[in-house]
Amino acid sequence: MLWYRVQVDPECRRAFDKLMQRQLRYIIFKLSDDFKEIVIESTSDGAKENYDEFREKLVNAETKSATGAVGKGPRYAVYDFEYKLASGDGLRNKVTFIAWSPDDAGIKSKMVYASSKEALKRSLSGIAVELQANETDDIEYEQIIKTVSKGTAA
Repeated sequence: MLWYRVQVDPECRRAFDKLMQRQLRYIIFKLSDDFKEIVIESTSDGAKENYDEFREKLVNAETKSATGAVGKGPRYAVYDFEYKLASGDGLRNKVTFIAWSPDDAGIKSKMVYASSKEALKRSLSGIAVELQANETDDIEYEQIIKTVSKGTAA
């Protein structure tokens, strides 16, 4: 199998640079249908906050299997979380990498995504937090903010 030699489309890095410059709020990445390249599936429209849209895209992600069947699909995502400190010391941002692999996704696609994650992460410098999410509760906004802020968010 070729999943150990997955390439990262250069557009992924360019989009990540825009996110680091606060031009984007999130990026969702996927493996191409032939599982040979990591590509961008979608990005936010500017830097505006729209977590519900982001979450829906992850929850409804689909992947084709080798037989052509379509089912729940894993994804990689990067989100620039902004939160207020409970201490009143202002705002903080944490660029967070999310490996979304729903429990009901196909075994092969989960394996390919798990083994390809490092190729993408190596090309994206500046990630502050990494999360593994397997259930919809894992990507609830309040839950992520609590993890990202280490309990310091207001």
